[in-house]
Amino acid sequence: MKRVATAAILIPIVLLAVFRAPHWLFTLLVAAVALLALSEYFDIAAGYGAEPFRFLGYLITVTMFAIAFWAGSVAEPSTVAVFAALIFLFSFSPFVFLCAGMPRQEMRSALPAAGFSYLGIAYVGFPLLTLVFLRMMPGGWFFILFTLIVVWAGDTCAYYVGRAFGRLPFAPRISPKKTWEGALASLTGSVLFALLLTRFAPGFSQGLARIHLLTSPASFAETPSSIVIAVAISLNVAAQAGDLLESLMKRGAGIKDSGRLLPGHGGILDRIDALLFAAPVALLLFAGTLEKFLQMP
Repeated sequence: MKRVATAAILIPIVLLAVFRAPHWLFTLLVAAVALLALSEYFDIAAGYGAEPFRFLGYLITVTMFAIAFWAGSVAEPSTVAVFAALIFLFSFSPFVFLCAGMPRQEMRSALPAAGFSYLGIAYVGFPLLTLVFLRMMPGGWFFILFTLIVVWAGDTCAYYVGRAFGRLPFAPRISPKKTWEGALASLTGSVLFALLLTRFAPGFSQGLARIHLLTSPASFAETPSSIVIAVAISLNVAAQAGDLLESLMKRGAGIKDSGRLLPGHGGILDRIDALLFAAPVALLLFAGTLEKFLQMP
């Protein structure tokens, strides 16, 4: 019951941010989620006996989102400059973490701490950053909604079908409760909801505009079902991989949940683990299929 109540509160807030929040507020909200999730990841890392460089990890993550904020605030941002800054920051971070380990008394802890710290940037910070860039695309609100619906539908179908009918273990060493029945239900649910969302997207967009949740509704193209299915399957596979990866990390650290912030769900990281893999895949796929979904001017 706690799981349903928490979802009933959080989902409208998330959707309101996706539809209506200005760029600066959306970036700030995603950055806040990234910092909370990164804190939980660092707690997991501590379970492996490594003490990551938390302050530096937070600082680099904030800097990444500051670059994304700037990119969405100027009239004509230089794409080359934006991605050059992010690539430089991402590439230089390992050296920053290694230098931070020099003063440590126990030198053997420097490399593991740097490795875990850098992995946190790659695992949490960068994937959530892609949501900001995804929203900056034409019709970005729809692409984020599509990604969220695919992830949420897959997770919900896997949970309830797996509990009711699951018999064949999917990854027993990593997550004993996951089953092949649940995994297939997840894939099926993601595809069906993706097809429904795409089918009713024009009317949905106009309805959101009428109640002033969208300032500029998108003009949708006749997207082939094959494209929708291929994108939904790709996102679902990425989401299930993300879910398994977090389970692997938690099992290795000897913990059940990444935190206790969300009743019925555990921590922030428990709630967004699937999205961390799906979001970068979504940015890549929708950037390449933009004209398949939208009527471009």
